[in-house]
Amino acid sequence: MLYAIIATDVANSLEKRLAARPAHLERLQVLNEQGRVVLAGPHPAIDSNDPGAAGFTGSLIVAEFESLEAAQAWAEADPFVTAGVYANVLVKPFRQSMP
Repeated sequence: MLYAIIATDVANSLEKRLAARPAHLERLQVLNEQGRVVLAGPHPAIDSNDPGAAGFTGSLIVAEFESLEAAQAWAEADPFVTAGVYANVLVKPFRQSMP
């Protein structure tokens, strides 16, 4: 089943985010190579694909997991969590309607 992982950054997270980004992307790449990622990306803090120093306010990942518990465990082990980038992470079942 698909799950949405909706994360909100702590204030002024950009420095921590940039430091943890390689490890975060490495974990996502594993899921992607397994064909389990529907989409993933950050929420820019301003209306721009490249927010620069404004940074980001969080992230959204929609991916396939065996269960809600498996999705939560994966999300809790994310480098952005362990590095203190995320203030909170919500994991919810997701049913894709389009495309």
